[in-house]
Amino acid sequence: MRKIFASRTIHILRRLGAAMLFSATLAASVAGAHAATLAEPLVTPAWLNSHRADSNLVVLDIRSAIDGSKPGTFALGHIPGSVHSDYDKGGWRVTRNNVPFMVPTTAEIEKLIGELGIDENSHVVVVPAGVSVLDFGAAARTYWTLKYVGIAKVSILDGGLAAWKAVGYALETGAHASSPAIFTATIDKSILAEVSDVEKLEASGKATLVDARPVSFFLGKEKAPASLAYGHIPGAINIDSAEFYDPQTNRLKPKDQLAALAAHVPNGPVVSYCNTGHWASTDWFVLHELLGHQHARLYAGSMVEWTSNGNRPIESSRTKWDDLKKTLGLGS
Repeated sequence: MRKIFASRTIHILRRLGAAMLFSATLAASVAGAHAATLAEPLVTPAWLNSHRADSNLVVLDIRSAIDGSKPGTFALGHIPGSVHSDYDKGGWRVTRNNVPFMVPTTAEIEKLIGELGIDENSHVVVVPAGVSVLDFGAAARTYWTLKYVGIAKVSILDGGLAAWKAVGYALETGAHASSPAIFTATIDKSILAEVSDVEKLEASGKATLVDARPVSFFLGKEKAPASLAYGHIPGAINIDSAEFYDPQTNRLKPKDQLAALAAHVPNGPVVSYCNTGHWASTDWFVLHELLGHQHARLYAGSMVEWTSNGNRPIESSRTKWDDLKKTLGLGS
């Protein structure tokens, strides 16, 4: 009887062990498959150089007037095999309801991205010039747009084209024609805040609003030409996107420094905004992609849309003296 019991016990333990091993193997396989679908938000020139032959890689050069580029700059030298789409004029931001620099419609984005040869399986590496925080903002906004329409694998070349050239990698001249692809967007609404969302969040106080503009804009000492009022959305905190950027290296600061700069941003819903969603894209990128604030969203309409109807609340430190100085031409 004891032998039978012992034999059954051993058999049960063996089956249990096999089941546990299978479960562990399956979990590891699923985790590995999930990891394989991810891409690092920032990639180095060395990484890009070693992956240039990847069949699903699309190197997207977005240089524009924002970084000082002119029509034809791309043809004078670019990363071999890259395609060009002018961030400023290529359709990445459009005017909707008389508000400039808004997110394009789904149909507009599908057409733009498909013509660049990008599809749902592409790994897109966005290449800015690598010359300023404004230039990085263009890369961050492009990155956000690609994520918004459902492209899982997107990266920004850390340091941009300037970093690529600094290590001596080859450049290609002339035009580069892409092979158009059929792209169908899968919109990720979790990373976009519409104006109606921001109105509710501002009224309820249930989100941290992060103003990515320089402090002079935040306080109401100056404003963007397209914005109809000075100041900021009530309750917002100010983290100038330039604080995250090192102008000496033309890269974002190290992760520990980024975390310290954003230490006062609590876990939970976060909405980044600026004037037009450009600077705010850098704040979103740092918070959501690098620091793990998974509930961070971009308010692309930002202050230009917020002030467009004249009825939404504004906080400002602007004084009558500031208005008088502007009237007299002594400043903003």
